[in-house]
Amino acid sequence: MQTTEKTARAVPSPCIGKCELDPHRSCTGCLRSIDEIARWSSMSERERQHVMHHRLPLREQLRASLEGSLADHQRLMRALHPLDAPPQGDGWNRSELIDLLPPGPLVEAAVLAGIVPRATGAQVILTRRTEALRQHGGQVGFPGGRTEADDADAVAAALRESNEEIALAAGQVQALGYLDPFVTITGYRVTPVVAVIDPAFKPIPSPDEVADVFEVPLDFLMSPDNLRHVEITHRGRVRHVLEYSWPGQRIWGATAAILYNLRRRLEQVQ
Repeated sequence: MQTTEKTARAVPSPCIGKCELDPHRSCTGCLRSIDEIARWSSMSERERQHVMHHRLPLREQLRASLEGSLADHQRLMRALHPLDAPPQGDGWNRSELIDLLPPGPLVEAAVLAGIVPRATGAQVILTRRTEALRQHGGQVGFPGGRTEADDADAVAAALRESNEEIALAAGQVQALGYLDPFVTITGYRVTPVVAVIDPAFKPIPSPDEVADVFEVPLDFLMSPDNLRHVEITHRGRVRHVLEYSWPGQRIWGATAAILYNLRRRLEQVQ
């Protein structure tokens, strides 16, 4: 009698035997998320190849580019709100703007604080708006905008806006986590999404919205010596505006405040 023996096919795994989870439930050894680990054997071969040859190398590039900086990989991940636990509240700066905000509820918005891993160190990608825009014309900022009704969450909104503004494809970016919400004087509650961007990405600015796309070293932006606190008097109160001076660009206002929030969160974790 002939019998057929079924043997389980071994599935190649990137596991290196260091199996510890960070606060975002990702392995500190192989860098896979807990979801990727749990589904590994049931994934299609195509999906496993995508993880191994695209997602994990990008995460490893980020870790290498952050080595030795304030924002080293482990500290950065601990400083961010996890993707499955978006931050709540109206914004860490709302008390300073309470007399400036327009009436009515805040409008939800999201921006993408993209980190590009380079051999010379991590860079932050920023845009300069076209002068013709009705709001924030000519200002430096992160790609992003208002959250639309069909956006699943802040990540979806930030990725959609980034694709519209600088042609960033979904396959070239991986969200890492959130910073604290920030309120603008125009009545927006902005959720910053921190993400790693493929260094092979070539931005194509939307001519109606973006005049320039440039990078600034993350270490420069995380150094307290490079951030100025400017006092201004507006509507009878002394207010503080944050500003970085970068050659050819003025990085100030909400963008500088979001970067300041990242630095403060990094300083507060070990």
